[in-house]
Amino acid sequence: MTQERGSQPNSLQSERKHRKSLGQILIESAALTEEQLKEALSQQQSSKKKLGEILIDREFVTEENMLRALARQLELPYYEKLPISEIDPLLVENIPIQFSRDNLILPIARDEFNVTVAVADPLNIFPLDDLRLILSTNINIVISSPASISNAINRVYEKSHDASEKVIDELNVPDDSLDDLEETRDLLESTDDEKPIIRLVNGLLSRSVKERASDIHIEPYENDIVVRFRLDGVLHDKMQLPKRHLNSLVSRIKIIGKLNIAEKRIPQDGRISIKVAGKDVDVRLSILPTAHGERVVMRLLDKSAGVKRIEDMGMDAVNVLPKWKMLLAKKHGIILVTGPTGSGKTTLLYASVLHINSSEINILTIEDPVEYRLPGVGQIDVKSKIGLTFSEGLRAILRQDPDVIMIGEIRDEETASIAVQSSLTGHLVFSTLHTNDAPSTVTRLDDLNIQPFQIASAVLGILATRLIRKLCLNCRLKHTVTERELELMELPKSDLEGKEIYRVGAGCEKCFGQGYSGRTAIHELLVIDDDIREVILKTQDASVIRKVAVTKGMVTLRQSAISKVIEGLTSIEEAIQNTQTEELEK
Repeated sequence: MTQERGSQPNSLQSERKHRKSLGQILIESAALTEEQLKEALSQQQSSKKKLGEILIDREFVTEENMLRALARQLELPYYEKLPISEIDPLLVENIPIQFSRDNLILPIARDEFNVTVAVADPLNIFPLDDLRLILSTNINIVISSPASISNAINRVYEKSHDASEKVIDELNVPDDSLDDLEETRDLLESTDDEKPIIRLVNGLLSRSVKERASDIHIEPYENDIVVRFRLDGVLHDKMQLPKRHLNSLVSRIKIIGKLNIAEKRIPQDGRISIKVAGKDVDVRLSILPTAHGERVVMRLLDKSAGVKRIEDMGMDAVNVLPKWKMLLAKKHGIILVTGPTGSGKTTLLYASVLHINSSEINILTIEDPVEYRLPGVGQIDVKSKIGLTFSEGLRAILRQDPDVIMIGEIRDEETASIAVQSSLTGHLVFSTLHTNDAPSTVTRLDDLNIQPFQIASAVLGILATRLIRKLCLNCRLKHTVTERELELMELPKSDLEGKEIYRVGAGCEKCFGQGYSGRTAIHELLVIDDDIREVILKTQDASVIRKVAVTKGMVTLRQSAISKVIEGLTSIEEAIQNTQTEELEK
């Protein structure tokens, strides 16, 4: 039978019955009187304090008397002073200093089979269990005073971090740049002996925000750690770190993300809120165990930018924006936004909700996670661990008399089915799907067992979106279009007369040497009218739907990207690489 964490085996419980009580030992060894003990026991019944705390608070015994008595009761060694000079700094290499400080716990020696650990409270077994997992070994306990352990922690970690200073030199982040990074005190409060790893994590966050990175990747390999930033959708190597710093680095990130530092076998997700140079930034944290250690990805969201207006989403003012606003004015049905991860789907949904938000309608959302707080909108965070999934949350939302429902993502058949039924019973439903383009969304819904007649009846429109990089206006270069490029763009040369076409430059300070700076959106809007409904009822083949939609004036993703080239916002290479054309039947 499995023993629960913190439970004691029967042999230990039996042994405790024959031990002297702590009060008896103190009467024998510390001149505690029977009257003082009775008084403390009486006070203990009316408070939540431990007996030892009461005796020390009432100054009946000293802290040292108490610890010596506890050591005698538990038959554990008591160290008046810890052998700081003999403690190997490698013992604490994988143990975050905050963990040691919070729990007053410190490894002080190692032999072939065990690690000896000094603690101030040997009855607090949970940190000891965590330490066994971190060190992957058995533990012998000795007792020492909090002051002695705190002093030893500072001294030992100081020696341990001397070797880590070289890591900071590789970061190339000036000390003063770290002053811009602010968080709650428990997140960034540090002392000199903590500084190297904290500076490393703070520096990564600070640098990534200033370079406008959307993600930080910390990737362990056999001999080193590679740190990469995703800038405008493309990953760039930023630095290499020694492999020996991986555990300390990941543990620090886990601490600020409030994750379990001792758990290294399963994936973990967390969230961090920081402020850099006056910007509020939300960091989504994902930790994944791999063959060479735990891999970390931090996704950054600049909350200070707020929710964009729908007019600022880069939609074509003639072919897309008016039609999209028309769809948003509907009272019931499903409106879908599609695209790969990181294509701006959620941002577009937020802008759409903001556009229709008013005191006259009840808008509820179910998201994973809630990224922006919208005034006047009820927002629900998915919590899969406690059973609050998209489908369960959606069922609850329907009992709240909503007019508009936003579902962060349709992931499964059950959520899709509830969404369709909701739209057919008088609700306007917004959601996202992962598909390559607008017509293929019909095929995806068919895969989720939504019947063709339901798709035709419920879906009002589908907007496919992508983000493509914008040329740096400071270093972009004029470009003469070749015949091959005209062929790829499917444009006659006459369409470019009087237009300035640009290509990527060599890079400058403003774009951090990338040649691109920022991103803009391209769109493909499929409005489900009577002709498209008739096609859907006959077939869910995306190519057939696409052909009919194009003949009715749908602007494809490729055409939308080319329009950005003509406007001088992006390059031909960027437009072609991020879109594809489908061969339409003649």
